[in-house]
Amino acid sequence: MTVKQIIILILTLVVVLLDTHTSSSKREELHIPYDSKLDPVSHRISNELSSSEATERADYRINRFLEYWRINGASVALVKDQKLVFAKGYGYADVENKVKVEPDHLFRIASVSKLITATAIMKLKEEGKLQLSDQVFGEEGILNSENYLNIRDKRSKRITVEHLLRHTAGFTSRYGDQMFLPLTIAEKMNVPAPASAETIIEFALSKRLHFTPGSRGSYSNLGYVILEKIIEASSGKDYEAYVQEHILQPAGIFDMHLGKNLREDKLPNEVNYYEQSNAILVPAFDGSGGKVYRSNGGNNIEELGGAGAWIASAAELMKFYVAIDGKDKQADILSKESIEYMTKPSRRGFSPIGWKGTRSNGTWWRTGTLAGSSALMKQNPDGSTWVIITNTSSWKGSDFPKELSKLMSRVMRSVKQWPETDLFNYFEAQPSLLVFDDVSDFFDRS
Repeated sequence: MTVKQIIILILTLVVVLLDTHTSSSKREELHIPYDSKLDPVSHRISNELSSSEATERADYRINRFLEYWRINGASVALVKDQKLVFAKGYGYADVENKVKVEPDHLFRIASVSKLITATAIMKLKEEGKLQLSDQVFGEEGILNSENYLNIRDKRSKRITVEHLLRHTAGFTSRYGDQMFLPLTIAEKMNVPAPASAETIIEFALSKRLHFTPGSRGSYSNLGYVILEKIIEASSGKDYEAYVQEHILQPAGIFDMHLGKNLREDKLPNEVNYYEQSNAILVPAFDGSGGKVYRSNGGNNIEELGGAGAWIASAAELMKFYVAIDGKDKQADILSKESIEYMTKPSRRGFSPIGWKGTRSNGTWWRTGTLAGSSALMKQNPDGSTWVIITNTSSWKGSDFPKELSKLMSRVMRSVKQWPETDLFNYFEAQPSLLVFDDVSDFFDRS
């Protein structure tokens, strides 16, 4: 018998002995401590840690808001002085099974994903692997493979990386958002449904631009999907792998991922998504002919990728923000020069890099909306920053983040003194534990 087998036998006997002190219907789980610094911050905290008399009015306002707008669940996190002072879930992650939202629940963050993609581009610039002025298409472009060379409008060869970052590349959604037309584009390109991101880019290049690159702005999901392909071409890595290895993990973020299209494929700690009561069924994205809700197979979230497919907890989104805020108490993953360039207020009609908007008074914000979810991250002039994410649509669609902003303004005014505890570092007070149903899992982890 090997040493490993002996240890497994001993631990199994321990579990059996523990079971004799419990009901036969439930086996005692084996808890094995490990380095909690590698555990996601969202897994180390609970709603109870952010429950206090000081924040009762905030709880009341948020719960009333969810009830009024018929939102099933939400997650809120707040940073002050680069400390996570509040992180709490409200309502239900899973209505059907009455699972309440906790800080470790993951939500689709929709276009907040663009801030992650923009950060990855700026990181590649700092690594010397691209320049913002680099040409994207054409024989001398970053994306110069044969499938991208069928360019109808010669102006497309003028598109630069920075044009894509600032939504000034010449693409518009005048005839619909290309990233939400997988069946139509597949038919026009004569390929099986659904159209891939690559096919959608090819389709866009086969059409005329709606304006000359750099002359004005028009919000474009397609532009950020192209940036995803630029990240892969410049880094030599898969997009998600590059972001995980060079952006998230160095920032101490370990539970953010690209999401899936269907509820059945979601991660165990991911919420369910719900739409407003009058939401209509649409054709399934895969061309199967079925009718489904947009949040569960109607939209092709997976091909949306760097433009809107990330899932995250509110707490880890705040961890990401702290890594790109330009403040001194905690190290950033980008240089101050890059952060200042990303957040410099733009002239009317143009966008900052990654952020939806920035102002000279220090206000930065990033919105995100998909069927079944809505998100808003906002830095205030006093430096405090919060994020709120929901798992339910509103009839206001992409305007719903405005209501989230009003809510959080009321929430901020309702709390006279936020807690001083830094939940980012909560493991110092109570080490985290991994739970294994099978002791052999411990060796697999090791």
